[in-house]
Amino acid sequence: MQIMTQGCAELGIHLTEEQEQQFTDYYHLLIEWNQKVNLTGITEYDDVIKKHFLDSLCLVKLSGFDQSKIKKIVDVGTGAGFPGIPLKIIFSNLEVTLLDSLNKRIKFLEALTEKLGLKNVQAIHGRAEDFGRDPAYREKFDLCVSRAVANLSVLAEYCMPLVRVGGSFVAYKSGKIQEELESSQNAIHLLGGKIQEKINFHVPESDMARTLISIKKEKNTSKKYPRKSGVPGKLPL
Repeated sequence: MQIMTQGCAELGIHLTEEQEQQFTDYYHLLIEWNQKVNLTGITEYDDVIKKHFLDSLCLVKLSGFDQSKIKKIVDVGTGAGFPGIPLKIIFSNLEVTLLDSLNKRIKFLEALTEKLGLKNVQAIHGRAEDFGRDPAYREKFDLCVSRAVANLSVLAEYCMPLVRVGGSFVAYKSGKIQEELESSQNAIHLLGGKIQEKINFHVPESDMARTLISIKKEKNTSKKYPRKSGVPGKLPL
């Protein structure tokens, strides 16, 4: 766990022995389930630490991140639980909702949550377009995060309807994203948001370049959004 401990220290995070064990157990269960369910193409221990665990925790690098003001968080397109579960391990008071469209991944997340002894974690099978229109979830979260591989305009339509006014949506992006950022401005505005912060960095203990984009929810999202399932991806705003 030396790489994990050092990487967390670079982020200003001190790992307890319990948290170290939770991340170790996370890795082993991930590899075990990955043999039967497609969870990740990254399987080497050090790579999982750097490219999944530490990458997930880089949210703390945002100057606007104030954990004391965040209670309810939703992770859209969570896959194997990134970044939602690593954030929950470190910030145990969070109420975390994990949303994914593949039920087999949800089964893994339920097993993982039980294995790690995490409370107030809900794993839900479904599409973001449907949950963004559901009164039980619409505009109910302080923070929405997503590492999903999709254009920012599309991600914004998936995620912004879930965020309360005053809350934020943070997209984890890689590569050159300036053109994508500029082309997404209209969508972000239509959905009630405004880009608050953008930071470029390398994930601790690695040469992995990463960009975090934080979008503030300034007003309620129009009831027109999100559009029905499949439309955002085919016809981005």
